[in-house]
Amino acid sequence: MNIDIKNYLTSSPTGNFFLLAGPCVIEGEEMALDLAEQLLKIATPLNIPLVFKGSYRKANRSRLDSFTGIGDFKALEILQKVRHTFGIPVVTDIHETHEAALAAEFVDILQIPAFLCRQTDLLLAAASTGKMVNIKKGQFLAPEAMKYAVEKVRSEGNDKVAVTDRGTLFGYQDLIVDMRAFPIMKHECDCPVIADITHSLQQPNSASGVTGGRPEMISTIAKAAIAAGADGIFMETHRDPSKAKSDGANMLPLDKVEDLLNRLTAIRYALG
Repeated sequence: MNIDIKNYLTSSPTGNFFLLAGPCVIEGEEMALDLAEQLLKIATPLNIPLVFKGSYRKANRSRLDSFTGIGDFKALEILQKVRHTFGIPVVTDIHETHEAALAAEFVDILQIPAFLCRQTDLLLAAASTGKMVNIKKGQFLAPEAMKYAVEKVRSEGNDKVAVTDRGTLFGYQDLIVDMRAFPIMKHECDCPVIADITHSLQQPNSASGVTGGRPEMISTIAKAAIAAGADGIFMETHRDPSKAKSDGANMLPLDKVEDLLNRLTAIRYALG
């Protein structure tokens, strides 16, 4: 199955935003297929192009005993099954250069984590696969600086690139989303800009070594981002975030996704 990812993301006949959504990490096949099916049922009537998101392995963990995954190939094969079962693209993140070619065999978009957005070799490895590359803006980086990360991808002859804002560190244990970042990155990078509405509400570096969050603010951040011109929304969701094996503290419960997407669609249409 070949997906023209650039055209797919802009395929909404009404010009609606696109959506990258799914669990933080692939926990199992049944869970992934269930989430993908439910998200597709919600997104399709709203003319929202859906990309299913799931990490095949979590490398950036606070504690040594944190859950990291069910096995690389097993998780990647589940992502591929989601892709083939529902005919939608899938995205996963990579952390080291050797992962790029491996993950590219299974997914449509390779995502660069925020802490690694300046890693030249990683960006070049991802770009050289020919897959779309979604670069998350570092929590320590000005939005203007993301153009240099994008240039690295394009230097490999790959113009399939997007940038995502997931907030900027504010003190030791909070993140702030600067809504100016979306028009700035759109102008400087000349590519789609995405708002990560769940990770941006994390409260990292907690004393317990488990990241906290403020999920009650997801709707606020999402509505503001669409109004500020974000082309896409990234979010993590789960049927029961309290039982999620990673990042449950800032996930949007699945039963709240439809209402949020309806509200965001109304804002998008109101903006024309």
